Amino acid sequence: MNSIRALGLALVIFSLAATSVAAPETHQSTSSSKIIYDMTTPWPFRHVKAGDTDGDGILDNKDMCPGTPAGATVDANGCPVDSDGDGVPDGVDRCENTTRGAMVDRHGCPMDSDKDGVPDGIDRCEKTPHGATVDATGCPSDSDGDGVADGIDQCPGTNVEWAVDKKGCPIPVNEVAQQFLDEKAVALNIQFESGKADLLAVSEADLQRVGEALSDWPEAKVEVGGHTDAQGSAKFNETLSKNRAESVKTWLTSHYPKINPDNLSTKGYGESEPIASNDTAEGMAQNRRVTFTLMNAKELGKSVETRRYKKRSE
Repeated sequence: MNSIRALGLALVIFSLAATSVAAPETHQSTSSSKIIYDMTTPWPFRHVKAGDTDGDGILDNKDMCPGTPAGATVDANGCPVDSDGDGVPDGVDRCENTTRGAMVDRHGCPMDSDKDGVPDGIDRCEKTPHGATVDATGCPSDSDGDGVADGIDQCPGTNVEWAVDKKGCPIPVNEVAQQFLDEKAVALNIQFESGKADLLAVSEADLQRVGEALSDWPEAKVEVGGHTDAQGSAKFNETLSKNRAESVKTWLTSHYPKINPDNLSTKGYGESEPIASNDTAEGMAQNRRVTFTLMNAKELGKSVETRRYKKRSE
């Protein structure tokens, strides 16, 4: 019986001992979980160490830069580190090694307003056209010097003499100028009041085409010739045709200041050079015309053959 009592007492003592050992193990497990949580949970959700208001790991009494942004890497004094000097601290900066001088957004990434690949702050040519080739300073290159940037220029290597359109391609001369080049003369049915030298408004569109061509070709010397049908006397028709040629010259030089009046001569041919029969209304209408004849084609020489585009200076 005594042996049984002794055994029971031993069991009780063992149970108490086991209970006293288990309690510290539970405490240690709780402590370890808290440490892991602090290490893996970002500020401000982690447990902030007492005395570290901004949660940067540096106690307030040693922190020389209080209020550090969450996530910023700090030095031993608690001040943010900014390796690329863009104003956005490491740890928050999503674009490391930003070129010095570039303007950045709140994430530390360079801004590029005109999308030319050169960030604002470094870009010396803002608002570069989309697609233009630029140099290191963000300024467009223009290899042929035509005013249209490389990358946009659809006609690279344009002759420096030629005017170009917005695509960088030479602008052809108008059809009247082309006729001068190909045939050395242009004939138009310019209309006047019956028996007079007063121009009718209906003819202004044709005169404008002539004016544009001659404005773009100031060195051209052109004879303005007046022609009539066979109605009336030959003397009257010669005078009328001369007056009509003068009216055309006056209209052109007054509407197009680039035309040198000295380069336009006038002549009245009257009814002497018909191009159709004067026996029909249709034929007489063809004979009533004004001709524009290039008089110095030989003097102009090579420029007549090569002049297929407007010149840049025009």
